[in-house]
Amino acid sequence: MIAHAVWLYHVFSLSLRDVEAILAARGIEVTYESIRAWNDRFGPVYAKRLKRRRAKPGDKWHLDEVLVRSKGVIHYFWRTVDQEGNTLDVLLQARRNKKAALRFFRKLLKGLQYVPRVMVTDKCPSYGAARKELLRSVEHRQSRYLNNRVEMSH
Repeated sequence: MIAHAVWLYHVFSLSLRDVEAILAARGIEVTYESIRAWNDRFGPVYAKRLKRRRAKPGDKWHLDEVLVRSKGVIHYFWRTVDQEGNTLDVLLQARRNKKAALRFFRKLLKGLQYVPRVMVTDKCPSYGAARKELLRSVEHRQSRYLNNRVEMSH
């Protein structure tokens, strides 16, 4: 029962009260506080197992940024997908320069723990400058049309 509650919470990204309601529908009376305590104790181990079972991302990354306006303030939404179209990482930043690209690359590499074989971007110069500093061994392809995989998924 405890494993099922933790599984529901992590796999379906439900709230504690939602998990409580699902278990109550199955005849299991438990409070959301108990579910929270179980999640605090067993959740990290379970989340680690789920993360390990996930499909490995591809070695060809498509990177792009898009302009987003929120309450009149302009931000750039940086996004990376692999060749299968799976989102690898996202980041919202105020700038679109080399420093911002380096920050995004570091966040991306820290989370995935490996370096891609090929990186496909648009012709934004900040990608090339950041790649030369951080990812020298990665092949960099810049084209208007090669990056459609990430462009279409925004």
